[in-house]
Amino acid sequence: MRKAFYGFSWGSSRFNVETLNNQKVLLPVREENLIDFDFMEKFIAELENQQVAKLSDYLTANGFDNYEVSNEELTALRKLTEIGIDDWGTYTIGSLFAKVATKKLPYKAKELPKKPIEDCVLPCLTSSFQNQGLNYYAPKVGATIINNVISLPSNSDVYRAYYQSKDFTVLSDSYAIQWKLTEHKITPNQYLFMVMCINKVTDLPIYSYKNKLGGWNVVKRKQINLPQKNGKIDFNFMERLISAVRKRVIKDVVLYTDRKTENNE
Repeated sequence: MRKAFYGFSWGSSRFNVETLNNQKVLLPVREENLIDFDFMEKFIAELENQQVAKLSDYLTANGFDNYEVSNEELTALRKLTEIGIDDWGTYTIGSLFAKVATKKLPYKAKELPKKPIEDCVLPCLTSSFQNQGLNYYAPKVGATIINNVISLPSNSDVYRAYYQSKDFTVLSDSYAIQWKLTEHKITPNQYLFMVMCINKVTDLPIYSYKNKLGGWNVVKRKQINLPQKNGKIDFNFMERLISAVRKRVIKDVVLYTDRKTENNE
C-alpha cells in the first residue's frame, strides 16, 4: 500500500475516496491466482527473526542484556520517587559545561541525504527534535567530529537537549556542550541525568520560533538543580538512578528477544 500511495502528498487534490477505491496494489499469488497468505506470513516472520537476532546481539554487546536492578540502584529509585532527595544544589550551566568549537560546514540541509550514502556517512545536527536532531549526513572530510556531548538547538520550536554518545557534527542552528570540570570525568549515565536537568529549564512550552530561548550565551546563564552529598554533586546517585531506569526500560525488550530466540530454536 505504501508503494501504491507513494506519489501522493499532503494537499494533493487527486487523492480522495474514489482514488482510494480504485488504487491497485501488488500482492504475491499462488496457483489459481489466489493471494498467497502463507508466503506473506513466512516472509514477515523471517524478517522479524533477523531483526530480533540483530537486537539480541546489540543488547549483549552493549551490556543491556542484564536487567536485574541491584540494591544500590533500587535505593536510588526509591530515594527519588518515594522518599525524596534531601539535598539539591543549584548550579549555573556555564559553570559545568563549555561550548564545543566546530567548523562551519559548506552545506545546506536540503543539499544533504537523509540516509548515509557513499561518502556522506557522518550524522549532522540541526535544530530539529526528531531523531535527536540528527537527520542529515555529510562527508567526514573537513568536519569537526564530536561525541560524548550534549546537543542543543539555538533556533527552534522545541529547545530540547540530547546526549549524543556517537560521532556526529554540527550543521546549523544548533551546538554542542561538554563537561568541563577536570576533577571528575562524567559517565554516559551521568550525562543522561544532566540532560534531564537541563531540559527542565530549556524544554519549556513558553519557548518557540516566536519566543526564542536563544543560544549558548543565554543557556549558559540558566541554573539547574543537581543532587548533592556533603555539599558536592552526588555523581554516584546519578549513576545508580539512570542505570536502574535503563534496566527497567530495557527489561521487556530483553524478555521479548529471549522468548523469540527460544521459539526459533
